[in-house]
Amino acid sequence: MPSYDYVIVGGGTAGSVIASRLAEDPDVTVALIEGGPSDIDRPEVLTLRKWLGLLGGELDYEYTTTEQPRGNSHILHSRAKVLGGCSSHNTLISFKPLPSDWDEWEAAGATGWGAQAMEPYFGKLRNNVVRVAKKDQNEIAQDWIDAAKDALDLPEVVGFNDQPFEEGVGFFDLSYHPEDNKRSSASVAYLHPHIEAGDRPNLHILLETWAYKLEIGGADGKTVSGVHVRGKDGAERLLTAGREVLVCAGAVDTPRLLMHSGVGRREDLQELGIPVVHDLPGVGENLIDHPESVIVWETDGPIPDNSAMDSDAGLFVKRDPEHQGPDLMFHFYQIPFTDNPERLGYERPEHGVSMTPNIPKSRSRGRVYLTSADPEVKPALDFKYFEPDENGFDYDGQTLVDGIKLARKVAQAEPFAKWLKREVFPGPEVTDDEEISELVRKAAHTVYHPAGTCRMGAEDDALAVVDPRLRVRGLTGIRIADASVFPTMPAVNPMIGVLMLGEKAVDLIRPTQTDKQATTAPGGVA
Repeated sequence: MPSYDYVIVGGGTAGSVIASRLAEDPDVTVALIEGGPSDIDRPEVLTLRKWLGLLGGELDYEYTTTEQPRGNSHILHSRAKVLGGCSSHNTLISFKPLPSDWDEWEAAGATGWGAQAMEPYFGKLRNNVVRVAKKDQNEIAQDWIDAAKDALDLPEVVGFNDQPFEEGVGFFDLSYHPEDNKRSSASVAYLHPHIEAGDRPNLHILLETWAYKLEIGGADGKTVSGVHVRGKDGAERLLTAGREVLVCAGAVDTPRLLMHSGVGRREDLQELGIPVVHDLPGVGENLIDHPESVIVWETDGPIPDNSAMDSDAGLFVKRDPEHQGPDLMFHFYQIPFTDNPERLGYERPEHGVSMTPNIPKSRSRGRVYLTSADPEVKPALDFKYFEPDENGFDYDGQTLVDGIKLARKVAQAEPFAKWLKREVFPGPEVTDDEEISELVRKAAHTVYHPAGTCRMGAEDDALAVVDPRLRVRGLTGIRIADASVFPTMPAVNPMIGVLMLGEKAVDLIRPTQTDKQATTAPGGVA
């Protein structure tokens, strides 16, 4: 029965950070459990511009959504099955969360997670966060930026992470190496150097290993002491943790693991015949995302092919002056992004570009839940996209309608307009708000940002799963550190927020000097 000081479930964005940092102490042993293979020597993973080819492939868990009456029920929620997790799978758009995002967390009960406390963790990141390199700045993307500045009266932002912003348009910051288009993912930045140098013999990375149940017992029946795993060969074993189990499996698989271990809403577990170990009703609740839709244009011929990852620029606007931070975002795709419009009968043009109106602060709140006691059966994801509030108002749907209208303004402005031949989707004849809403909701998709399903909160928050020190309420020996603990969604792409969360988690996990003295002093607990 292999035993380590720390057992980490999930070698993704946060797990890679935490494993690397904890293993800096040569006196502790760390096991990192990753369900997928290594990303080393895999150019299809390490080359950023190849990201689209990873979606729906062998390195994708391919989660789907339940029926969405007012949205798109055909969305593939890609989750990466490879070392580095979704930072090995995504576009690596890198925004430091805005001060208003962190302060919103603190106001929601995440004491110690406000903007002032979190700011230093951005400087600790090992990732190579840089603006899209000059050689990758496509001419049409620059013309789009210039048109948006004039059409929407926006400032151009050169370096989105240099200072907080509420509005602006520009090329993104990315975590990549421009000279060869290589990712600077969590695994590349935090694990590869030590794998290659062999200088962390105390770090044990278990690849293609699936964690399916927590070991929970002790005198009180509430102590997590290990993780049951299954290897590629089907062999099962228990990995024990002398100090803590750290669950970093993401917003889908973290609640999934807890529920299969008997931790969740009592009634739901009993209905499936799963023995209830700890009644914790917030597990799987508060599922949040960044939903978005699309407007597609055919271009008048091909566009230049230089790019970092085909979606290198974006813009933010603030429609509501009372809102904290931006309330509408766009990615600019240098490709015709037509997967969902094609399902509605639209044809993909040979050459085209897209804008994707995105909802920074979606009001949809869904849930992840089990449909079977069998750990092999995927959980259900119900995002409750575009459900109206108690007054019948669909904030998210209206945000997309506003977005289409603003996108059309940009398309009419030079120097972007000269590239465009025609609007493909929704189509220039679609001008009525209700008609726009219906089409863009049916063509909506995700930018793969599920979060919130084990949210952090105050002691009196009945649906908080972890406290501000990331400890699971009512259990000992376990913490959660991934996007599932987000109380609310940052207005920006959340990957940097997850990396910063990982860095802060290490400070919460590592014993302080006082702790160390207490365990070595006479009468101390070893």
